Amino acid sequence: MKKNELNSLIQEMCDSFNVFVNENEEVSKEHIVEYLRSSAELISNTSNVEINSYQDSKHILIEGYKEIAKQTLDSYHNTNQKISELTAEHGSALSECNSEKHIDLPALSSKFSDIQTSMEEEVNKANSVISQLTAQVKDLETKSSLDSLTKVFNRGALNTYLEKLCAHNDIKYDVHILILDLDDFKLINDQYGHVAGDKILIFIANILKKTLRDGDKVFRYGGEEFVIILNRIEDQQCRTITNRILKLISGNKLIYKGQNIGVTVSIGTTKYVNSDTQESLIQRADKALYIAKNNGKNQVAREFI
Repeated sequence: MKKNELNSLIQEMCDSFNVFVNENEEVSKEHIVEYLRSSAELISNTSNVEINSYQDSKHILIEGYKEIAKQTLDSYHNTNQKISELTAEHGSALSECNSEKHIDLPALSSKFSDIQTSMEEEVNKANSVISQLTAQVKDLETKSSLDSLTKVFNRGALNTYLEKLCAHNDIKYDVHILILDLDDFKLINDQYGHVAGDKILIFIANILKKTLRDGDKVFRYGGEEFVIILNRIEDQQCRTITNRILKLISGNKLIYKGQNIGVTVSIGTTKYVNSDTQESLIQRADKALYIAKNNGKNQVAREFI
């Protein structure tokens, strides 16, 4: 494990510990000892492959975006230069019209037609470059396993993770699956705009990353839904964590353009059993989420076998 990766891990542990202390009015020495013991166990059970894969994903995403940004700027520069040349040519043609008493209409018409054709070609080239760069962004997000907006793992990474989990079929420890959905997210987008909606998603993702343990996983499942994998955790601990997530999200507000935007979430949870498939896990967690929504939102529902 490299030094910068170790520093990152330690920083995340410190942030998580600060959340733990701030949320509990009375923290005893025994609490601290138990927290550190759990952290040590978690680190020992976390493989370097998992840690490095996350760091590699971030590196791929950052470097990939740098290259795409460079291509975008180069393309913009070339298109802008060509459009400037065509604009100058267009201006020259207009000047000729104004300076000559007898205008050669066929020649002038041909010249403007050539300019129009060149403009259309440049627009088509620009559209082609935009399409290529958009495809590169999508490919980059897939390869990096990170969601470009929230910087948590993406749905492709979730599919890979669950596929490997279910393939073992002999897991000796508890794994809980949570589906988290923002309540009334469409109303937020309608009232404050989609930029505010994006910032809410980033806001929620950051809360989740700071609240959860280092060995847990956060994925953006799609739209306003996140999936959380809690590893090596008992039922009561899962309840504690999910209730903490609800409290933190509902108790904090995003400040956007001078306005305080509050949001709540509903959570559906289930627990992996050795007979589970990727589909059965998600379906069970999704069923629990549906119950939480129907019961009034801003709450947790559980669906176990």
